[in-house]
Amino acid sequence: MGRVIAIANQKGGVGKTTTSINLSASLAAKGKKVLVIDTDPQGNTTSGFGIEKNDLENTIYELILSECSIKECIMNEVIKDVSLIPSNVNLAAAEIELIGIDRKEFILKREVEWIKDSYDFIVIDCPPSLNMLTINAMTTADTVLVPIQCEYYALEGLSQLIHTVNLVKERLNPGLEMEGVVFTMYDSRTNLSTQVVEDVKNHLDQRIFKTLIPRNIRLAEAPSYGMPINMYDSKSAGAEAYMMLAEEVING
Repeated sequence: MGRVIAIANQKGGVGKTTTSINLSASLAAKGKKVLVIDTDPQGNTTSGFGIEKNDLENTIYELILSECSIKECIMNEVIKDVSLIPSNVNLAAAEIELIGIDRKEFILKREVEWIKDSYDFIVIDCPPSLNMLTINAMTTADTVLVPIQCEYYALEGLSQLIHTVNLVKERLNPGLEMEGVVFTMYDSRTNLSTQVVEDVKNHLDQRIFKTLIPRNIRLAEAPSYGMPINMYDSKSAGAEAYMMLAEEVING
């Protein structure tokens, strides 16, 4: 049975997409079969795997509107052991088109049930907002992994996200748990990064991953080459960090 992890934070620019791409690729490098679901209309996870997102016939948008089956929109093996349900800007209209649809919070969950057993991990990249797409991701997921940027406002918005997770758990998905918080863009040279990590540890009773994802130029370059970091530069600090994070995730 595949373990479904939603990667969520309503703040933009915290490393959700970077984490979705590189955690998935690192899980695959450790011998796991992974499906990535891009639920962000920006489609950055899709293009981060080297897919030309605007030329696609079947994406998550068609899936949500029941215009194709889940098997029709899975792109198999975009890299070894990683398959992808892609996204593009069309998805931005989904929210409006779903008005009045019965049980719209469960559309993704129903579809994923068909293929869940074919994968070890299913990683869902959520949009940077707490909208219907994020709710769909959370009703589908077993756990929510929250990337937090090491910056002054890191805690702001986190309580709102945790409140949303708890609401979804209470009303829609009783099995939903927090996977944990992972710090991104960590710079060991600055006191601020260290301070943010300490603050979050003191304020949160959530699991906090030991792995800190560094601020790393190779990590920032990799998406423009359409590759995960472990293929772009496997010796970089960013690649090593995501391999360590994958290990932590596998060991629960």
